[in-house]
Amino acid sequence: MRRISYILLTLCAVGLPALPQGLPQARPPVRRPTVTAADAQNQLDGNEALFTVLAAINAAGYDDQIDAASTHVFRHALRTHLAARNLDSVFELKRFYRDHKLQNPNAELNRYISYALLINGPPDFGYRDPDMVRPPDATSIEGLSPLLAAFYKEANLAEAWQQAQPFYDQIIEQYHEPVARAVLQANAYARSTTSGYLGRRFQIFIDLLGAPNQVQSRSFGDEYFIVVTPSVEPQIDGVRHAYLHYLVDPLGLKFSEDINKKHALGDYAQGAGALDEHYKTDFVDLATESLIKAIESRLDRKPAAADQAMKEGFVLAPALAEQLAIYEKQEVALRLYFPNLFAGLDFKREEQRMANVEFAASRSTRTVRAAEIVKPPELTGAAKTLADAEQSFTNRDLDRAKQIFTRVLEETTEQSLHAKAYYGLARVAVLQRDPETGDRLFRNVLELQPDTETKAWSWLYLARLADSQGDRDQAVKNYKAALAVPEAPESVRQAALKGVAEAFKK
Repeated sequence: MRRISYILLTLCAVGLPALPQGLPQARPPVRRPTVTAADAQNQLDGNEALFTVLAAINAAGYDDQIDAASTHVFRHALRTHLAARNLDSVFELKRFYRDHKLQNPNAELNRYISYALLINGPPDFGYRDPDMVRPPDATSIEGLSPLLAAFYKEANLAEAWQQAQPFYDQIIEQYHEPVARAVLQANAYARSTTSGYLGRRFQIFIDLLGAPNQVQSRSFGDEYFIVVTPSVEPQIDGVRHAYLHYLVDPLGLKFSEDINKKHALGDYAQGAGALDEHYKTDFVDLATESLIKAIESRLDRKPAAADQAMKEGFVLAPALAEQLAIYEKQEVALRLYFPNLFAGLDFKREEQRMANVEFAASRSTRTVRAAEIVKPPELTGAAKTLADAEQSFTNRDLDRAKQIFTRVLEETTEQSLHAKAYYGLARVAVLQRDPETGDRLFRNVLELQPDTETKAWSWLYLARLADSQGDRDQAVKNYKAALAVPEAPESVRQAALKGVAEAFKK
């Protein structure tokens, strides 16, 4: 084998992550479906601007629930990947994050999500509507966009975004059917043939990088957004609640005069310690939220849920649940029947209802099932030796890694472990500027019984080694061999496809 130039050799070694280095792999993407056949505008998807903002704050110091069992694996991997690169743009992001940091981690995440939903994606991350009056939580971090643009470019976040797509697709697939059912259920209850009003938008975004078990909703004019973070089970109750706001909020505004005729009932909420102050001063919002909780109690056939909402300060919930029982017996759609719900409220009956109510000290929260922490089996024998060797390789202690990989060959006769050991020795040889030995050892791997990933990566290494010495025909054969490995990692497939199309070079 002719001598391979040191520059190309270095590129080959650095450009390929060692198993299991780099960002994690998931199954190939699937087609992204709409959440309901009734209205194709209602989408369930990822969002590159949101991904970039959350990646930025994770790199800058956002650690909320980082060790939680439900935190997504991609969040951990991306943080490690970015931290290892010592990026100048991250230094600026850390300073910005520190200077704007809040004590409440939920409020911290809230405002960065609000900001992300108001901006475009790359390259400039400018506001989608520069003339829009923006909420205070978003304006509190004005000036973030130029830092995002620099970070996106320097960190090559476009590649990380692509690598994340299969994980988005996995979660979208979990949400698709239950969200479709929830939307259909809400539309059917409202007797709405379309999802809301013409020109309005309802969008669900998946977020891999935030604290888990959250459903965050935002409304900006005619746009309604939901952001869901990782959880063991789809958070459908939260999604349905936000969708009901999408259906009901415009009705509350349209019929605010009818609602305000019952304004005196809001006085009962003033003593509710668990109720946000906002609802104590805005009766229309209090009435709207009470109605949504009443609808939920009817949909779930849980009358006690309306009573609990009343104890938490949503004092109209039981009364509106009773009015909804009347609504259900007639055929007029909710958007037309809406004023009747409030016209039917009786002051004397509500005075009697509220006479003996004991308000709750705090809001009830839905219990989210935590991910089960499964402790991996403790490694022993040659498997443990192999893990130690990989750790030394990761730490770039190449001489020690070489010694331990060699010891694996002495401790076992199992071919699959021998394949991993030779794979490790081959990578060490490449990094130690001995490509001929690396080429020979990668071929040794293929003669044994390597697992799918080891086999695919070995072919890809061989292809790039051949490319770097100018043997294009052999390189293409090796790239095609990597593509032929069943269920090869997506990162290998993409690199091999690119290698077939053009020679590997800096």
